[in-house]
Amino acid sequence: MDDEPPREFVDFVADRLPWMSAEANRLTGGAEQSVGLAALVLSDLALHWRRLSLRARLSHTDEARAFVAKRLALRGKQWREEQIYQVEVSVLRPVYQAAHFPASYAVRKAEVLSSTVRLATAPMAEAAIAWADARHRAQLHKIVRTVIVIVAAVAVFLSLIPPTVEY
Repeated sequence: MDDEPPREFVDFVADRLPWMSAEANRLTGGAEQSVGLAALVLSDLALHWRRLSLRARLSHTDEARAFVAKRLALRGKQWREEQIYQVEVSVLRPVYQAAHFPASYAVRKAEVLSSTVRLATAPMAEAAIAWADARHRAQLHKIVRTVIVIVAAVAVFLSLIPPTVEY
């Protein structure tokens, strides 16, 4: 894995972070751990990003969103099972907010112009943290695979040596 997250990953996180946070919040019933749950799912996504983006290009579907939804449900279930007491999550109707005040023409135009649209720092930070965690996990997986191959090679080598019998 590269040291820095690819631009597509950062864009995905910037686009989907509010949805992921809301979904994690819903799955945990509004617990404080919902932020950590979303961060774990982002780390899982970063670990599988290359494979998911290739599959998305080939199938013309949003593989990353499906992966995130599945992973959020799995991590939410694991979180509920780890709780000391039974956690009850009830889904409430969404609260509809009042209409926003009409903005000036300049403010509405600024949202559309590419030179004024800035990526928020929170998604960039979340993407960088998730990418660094996934990179660390990928390195650990590589070390474990290397150790397994070495142990298997030594076992095969030792099984090929004929036993010496001394009388």
